[in-house]
Amino acid sequence: MYLIVGLGNPEADYDKTRHNMGFHVVNKIAKEYEIELSRNKFNGNFGTGVIEGEKVILLEPQTFMNSSGEAVIEYKNFYKLENENIVVIYDDIDLEPGTVRIRKKGGPGTHNGMKSVVHFLNSDEFPRVRVGIGMPKAGTDLIEHVIGAVPEEEWPLLDEGTESAKCAVIEILKNGIDKAMNLYN
Repeated sequence: MYLIVGLGNPEADYDKTRHNMGFHVVNKIAKEYEIELSRNKFNGNFGTGVIEGEKVILLEPQTFMNSSGEAVIEYKNFYKLENENIVVIYDDIDLEPGTVRIRKKGGPGTHNGMKSVVHFLNSDEFPRVRVGIGMPKAGTDLIEHVIGAVPEEEWPLLDEGTESAKCAVIEILKNGIDKAMNLYN
């Protein structure tokens, strides 16, 4: 069984922000595989299903970004999951918009949601899919960049990134993380 976690902020005000790329990827996966994220447990909206022969839990923590690890650890413990079966999807300012990077493990960098996940799992050894959102333009505040409104003309590029991330997660489930890394990195 895999836990596929998309990081984001739960309120409608954050829906169309760069910081919610993880939620957007999980929603795309849910739509493609007809998995409803209609249940709530352990501070997270979730749904269960089968993707490429693997049982999955799709999760959107409702704790707000900086406390995402609180929900992740609850699901890990309840379903008795190993870290290698927890895939976390999140936005990354160090990648250009539209790009995706997959890693088996690694530190959280400056991402507060990932800092929380690493803290609660007490490990940085779990797969992650990073969706590029790019650096803020000169003179733009970093916080405004990640949680502020995204110009309409930028959405197609961000959507391209979330589509690639969706395909990357499916590839991880289908053929393993090494194959996914070879295809998408």
